[in-house]
Amino acid sequence: MSDFTSEFWSWYVAGLTLISILACLVLLWISGTTKVKSADDNTTGHVWDGDLREMNNPLPKWWVYLFIITVVFSLAYGVLYPTFGKYQGLLGWSSEGQHRAEVEKVQQAVAPLYAQFAGMEAPQLAGDAAAMAIGERLFMNNCAQCHGSDARGARGFPNLTDGDWLWGGDPAAIKASITDGRTGVMPPMAAAVGSPEDVRNLAHHVLSLSGSPHDSIRAALGRSKFGACAACHGMDGKGNTALGAPNLTDKTWLHGWGEEAVIRAVTQGFNNHMPAQAGKLNADQIHVLTAYVWRFSNKPAAANSN
Repeated sequence: MSDFTSEFWSWYVAGLTLISILACLVLLWISGTTKVKSADDNTTGHVWDGDLREMNNPLPKWWVYLFIITVVFSLAYGVLYPTFGKYQGLLGWSSEGQHRAEVEKVQQAVAPLYAQFAGMEAPQLAGDAAAMAIGERLFMNNCAQCHGSDARGARGFPNLTDGDWLWGGDPAAIKASITDGRTGVMPPMAAAVGSPEDVRNLAHHVLSLSGSPHDSIRAALGRSKFGACAACHGMDGKGNTALGAPNLTDKTWLHGWGEEAVIRAVTQGFNNHMPAQAGKLNADQIHVLTAYVWRFSNKPAAANSN
C-alpha cells in the first residue's frame, strides 16, 4: 500500500493530466497544418454508399476557436482547483470543505430551533410534541436502519422499547451511546469451558438463569463451568453495563434463544458495533434524539402545553 501513497503518484497524475491537455493543442495544430491530397473536385477520394464523397475542407473557425477555449479553460481550471495531483489550486477548494461549509450553514439556520430545547432534561423533552417530532425524524434518518422504524430491533440489533439496556438506559448512558458509539465483544469461550458436552451443559445452565426451558441435570453439571462467563456477566448472570455484557436472567435474547443459540454464542462469540453519531449530528441534535430514544421505555414528564 505504501506504493500508492508515495509522491510519485501525485507527479504521475499531474504530468498525465497536463500532457493530455497539451496533446489536444498538438492535435489541433497537426490537423490544421497537415495537407491532404485532394482530387480536382476538392474531395479526398473517399466514397460511401455509392455517391457520398468526403470533401477536403478545413475545420470551421468556430470549431477551432471552441477547441482552443476548451483547452484554455482546462488549464485555468487546473490552476484554480485541485486537478494536477496533490496541487490544491489557488482557491483552496475541496469537496470536503464545501460539504463542511454547507453543513455548518444548515446547522446555523436550525440552531434557533434547537436552542429552545437546550435547557430541558430528557423526561421534559420527551413530553414536548415539537421536540419529539424532530426526534422522530432524526431517529428515522440515523437509527431506524438497524433498530427498525418501531425501535424494536432485530436479531443482533437491540430492542429500544423493552427497558433492557446493554450499556445503561438512563439519559446520560443513551447520549454516550449515540455520541461515541459502542463496541460489544464476546470472545469464543468454548476452549475455556471444556469439551462440547461441557459447552452444552453450560448452555442449559445459562437457560436456567432466566427460567427458560432446560435440562435440569445438564444445568447442574454446567453450573461449575459458568465461571468462565462470570467475569463479564457476573456470578449471578445479571450482566454488566460497564462492559455491555447482557443480563442472562431476563429472557431477553439479542442473538437468538434456545440451546443451539447459546451454544453458538459460546462457541463462536460475537462482535457487535454501533457507529458513533457525533460526526453526523451536532450536540443539540443528539440531545433531542437522546430524549426520543429514552421515551421508548420510560414515561415522559407532563406534556408541554406550548
